[in-house]
Amino acid sequence: MKVSIAAERCIGAGNCVEVASRVFTQSDKDGIAVVLKEDVPPEDQDAVEQAADICPVGAILLSRAQAAAGA
Repeated sequence: MKVSIAAERCIGAGNCVEVASRVFTQSDKDGIAVVLKEDVPPEDQDAVEQAADICPVGAILLSRAQAAAGA
């Protein structure tokens, strides 16, 4: 799973940092969420999914990698 932030949507609520602090932090400059680990380790995936679910503006974008064809 990969994660990114739609910075133009983020309002700096900090919910993502509360639930998944190993993957998210907030900018000291403007409070906007920052992704620390774009490739989410398996042990953090549940927390990142929860963060995406509770983000009040839907700024957390998740994508699941597809297996390579023929692999």
